[in-house]
Amino acid sequence: MIRIGLGRDIHRLVPGRPFLLAGLELPAERGELGHSDGDVLAHAVTDALLGAAGLGDIGEFFPPEDSAWRDADSMGLLKTTYKKVKDRGWKPVNVDCIVICETPRILPYREPIRDALAAVLELPREAVFVKGKTNEGMGPVGEGLAVEALTVCLLERE
Repeated sequence: MIRIGLGRDIHRLVPGRPFLLAGLELPAERGELGHSDGDVLAHAVTDALLGAAGLGDIGEFFPPEDSAWRDADSMGLLKTTYKKVKDRGWKPVNVDCIVICETPRILPYREPIRDALAAVLELPREAVFVKGKTNEGMGPVGEGLAVEALTVCLLERE
């Protein structure tokens, strides 16, 4: 049996916060504002895994109203989620991601981002891909006020 999951996250960008993708800090003037560390890519992958496994969504497992998750390491949340998915007999086959922001450019950081996600999900790098896109100056993302991530993952029963 196979299942597909879709994840999406968006966060405002503000001064004084790190810009994180898959736990890696990228050079940027502003970073993600969030209850946790705000890592939109880790959040989108987490949601995709949960959805594909039929387990719910990130807000159910790590609710923003719960102070336990304040400034939480989003890659740690992804690891916890991966364990839950794996314990239910599911294994990721591949993950495909899009990060949408005006700056920083994603391409120079793509390989370390892929490696970080692949390590958590116990996948070869070839099974994880990350694309960077801009919003062509349109909307909050295009104006540099937000960053968005979209992820799709395929799971199979082990």
